[in-house]
Amino acid sequence: MRRVNKMASAFRNLALASVFLGASLASATGPVLAPGRAPSKLSAELASVAKGKMVNVIVQYRTLTAHEFAQAQTVAKGVMPVKSLSLINAVAMTVKSDSLATLANNPNVAHVSIDHQVVEFSTTTDFYDQAVNAPYAWSAGLDGSGIGVAVIDSGITDQGDFSGVNGSRVVYSENDNFDGVNNAFGHGSHVAGILGGDGANSTGASFTKTFKGIAPNVNLLSFRVLDGAGVGTDSTVIAGIESAINLKNTYNIRVMNISLGRPVAESYTVDPLCQAVEAAWNAGIVVVVAAGNDGRDNSMKTNGYGTISAPGNDPYVITVGAMKPEGTATRADDLIASYSSKGPTLVDHIVKPDLVAPGNLTISTLASTSAAIYTLFPQDQVAESYYITGGSGSSPYYFTLSGTSMATPVVSGAAALLLQHNSSLTPDQVKARLMKTAYKTFPKVSTAVDPVTGIKYTDYYDMFTVGAGYLDIQAALTNTDTASSTIGSARSPAVSVDSKGNVYIVTNSSVVWGTSVVWGTSVVWGTSVVSMSGAESVLTGSSVVWGTSTDGGYSVVWGTSVPAATLATLAAQVDAATAEYFGEK
Repeated sequence: MRRVNKMASAFRNLALASVFLGASLASATGPVLAPGRAPSKLSAELASVAKGKMVNVIVQYRTLTAHEFAQAQTVAKGVMPVKSLSLINAVAMTVKSDSLATLANNPNVAHVSIDHQVVEFSTTTDFYDQAVNAPYAWSAGLDGSGIGVAVIDSGITDQGDFSGVNGSRVVYSENDNFDGVNNAFGHGSHVAGILGGDGANSTGASFTKTFKGIAPNVNLLSFRVLDGAGVGTDSTVIAGIESAINLKNTYNIRVMNISLGRPVAESYTVDPLCQAVEAAWNAGIVVVVAAGNDGRDNSMKTNGYGTISAPGNDPYVITVGAMKPEGTATRADDLIASYSSKGPTLVDHIVKPDLVAPGNLTISTLASTSAAIYTLFPQDQVAESYYITGGSGSSPYYFTLSGTSMATPVVSGAAALLLQHNSSLTPDQVKARLMKTAYKTFPKVSTAVDPVTGIKYTDYYDMFTVGAGYLDIQAALTNTDTASSTIGSARSPAVSVDSKGNVYIVTNSSVVWGTSVVWGTSVVWGTSVVSMSGAESVLTGSSVVWGTSTDGGYSVVWGTSVPAATLATLAAQVDAATAEYFGEK
């Protein structure tokens, strides 16, 4: 695990500290609302905010009218204007904590949440495309042509690998994080390269390797929601998502890539970020989200389980964990990255991730040598001699990053290829196809040792670690099984614990899983991770992970709310996951 310099780490610590104001315990001035008396409309975090504190919130209304917006402007404090988030009938604003009870008592207010900060999740080689069988699609003439992909990130700079026959394939750019710069961080360009770079800057007689994305001719739409340090807020992300939905028909946006997130603070049913991604899904866009990089986190005594980030905790979207290609073209030796976040999701107990894909030591496009990541992480610069005959110095075009941020665009690219092949597929049909056809042969267990600390991390290949399996583009393209086109029919299932301590999948007749032999749970997730016990689909080996109800992590994983102390812990962990660019050998 490689750490950034202290200045960058301190900056992120400072930034995230302000976000989790609502998660901290009340100060000596006392909480705004007495413990246990918080109106149900307020998120649990807001109940402990001290009196007189300024807090950034998102207020969801049953109906957002001009009158409500005008009233919000009278309540708002600070210099930031009230922001309309009409996608979810909400406004984002800064208020004094004394006003929270008034907001909650408004009968037209549905829910009030903290406007959390969100961060990117980056921490191959030239082998990641082969691990998921992308060359099969290319040989069949599939390259993502005609498909628009919205990249909700830090912006995209076309440095040569995004140019098509008709000019730049970055067909639209928008800045929703108004800090006066564009793509200062560099994360978004790296993500876009994995998804749709064409390798122009590494193609020719003098090049020994070419770094090409999964769908090298897609049209890319850049929605800059992260600032120059890779940090944004729920409201900036929601604004980007809303713009993408509005532009769907203009640019044929069929896929949305979200390689960012933050800790789960409340149920996905009221979380504004989750409501936004569901709106995109309902609009006909396949939403692909990073799982998070907290798989090593044992601060809650869960061995890294229960660490999926929002909005990856939403059951509609495709949530992606990270694998290590191990520097070979074959996937047979690939292993899970120990930092990849694991399910089930906190509060709602949803099975996540849905898929895993290559995301470790990934070489992709560098926005420019002035991008923040280039100087923050000099050890991740790519030597020109690695891919150019007679090359010297560091490449001005490519860079190495690791994390679920990098695995996510691999799946987004796969979705674009599948939609080019069959444009009639709905988001749920794409998700179901990718999950069912995923490669499901894994070892039972693997270990990774941190080269700096010497700590050993052990991973078990259950459905909360690898989901339905390892993305296989060839299998997805050749399979003809089609799930229901009904919106939400491929929602990730919930799990529960029976009286014997068995973890089982909760049956839901409105979703495709378990409805037939074709879509049986053991077919989708594999017989090595799911077995039948009477009428229940039981997760095998669950007692190894959580033990009994007397163990410390049990109540965290299976609780129905997120304790304030846990939120504070997660805040620190999400900072660590983004300030340390792992890269496991």
